[in-house]
Amino acid sequence: MSLQSMTGFARSSRTHGDTQIVWELKSVNGKSADIRLRLPPGYERLEQPVRKAVQRCFTRGSIFASLALSRRAAVATPVVNEEFLKDVAGLAKRLEAQFGCRPASADGLLALRGVLEAPGVEDDEEAVAALDAEILAGFEAALADLQGARSEEGSALVKILLDHVSKIEALTEAAEDDPSREAVAIRERLQMQIAPLLEDTALDEGRLYQEAVFLAAKADIREEIDRLKAHVASARNLLSGDTAVGRKLDFLAQEFNRESNTLCSKSNAAAITTIGLELKAVVDQFREQVQNLE
Repeated sequence: MSLQSMTGFARSSRTHGDTQIVWELKSVNGKSADIRLRLPPGYERLEQPVRKAVQRCFTRGSIFASLALSRRAAVATPVVNEEFLKDVAGLAKRLEAQFGCRPASADGLLALRGVLEAPGVEDDEEAVAALDAEILAGFEAALADLQGARSEEGSALVKILLDHVSKIEALTEAAEDDPSREAVAIRERLQMQIAPLLEDTALDEGRLYQEAVFLAAKADIREEIDRLKAHVASARNLLSGDTAVGRKLDFLAQEFNRESNTLCSKSNAAAITTIGLELKAVVDQFREQVQNLE
């Protein structure tokens, strides 16, 4: 199974006897696997097996599922309650003879409740069980299609995330190789900053040298670069797997953001600051896309 996005849509339609079964499934981002069902009245018994099927397939995402059932109108022969009809017809004749009532007509007699009835459809337990099985089979089919849709979108999402990781790696290497981090460049920059102070003030150059070394060490970004490289390797490892890694990548995005913030705060050169700001922008894009991954 490949990595999945948390968004997708699927529809399943099938026929069982004279009943058409239609499932529609929609999936959106969610912190955990959650399902909202819309079932026809009388089919609440299917809720538990449907929920279990969703939890078996997905670990994250809010899934909306609706079931629609419709039955084709059957051509049925009306049923005449002949015994009741005879009783009613006999009563009509007695009323005609005794009270001079108008003779009863055929259509009048047939219109009486209980004389003419449409055949009812009464499903036995076996028929109900067969229909339930077909409904659940339709849900499994829709669920498989939803998995396919989420996997397809997930594959595209992984490519985007790997591209962001490559940009983070390139910016990290650019910060590592930037000339402003070389000892000569640091010394020249400090000399330029200190020179105005030495012109008008008698300062202890030895103490000033110690302070300069302390500030240079404080501004060193070696640890941030090493951690960024380690996070890049972790991100690629997670994205090459086939299990749900959305939560882990979200945590990793926070670590990327922390290191890029520290890099910017430690920077004592415009070039490093520029790289740090670009890094923060790419990390934000990475984190935004991770929110869509299961």
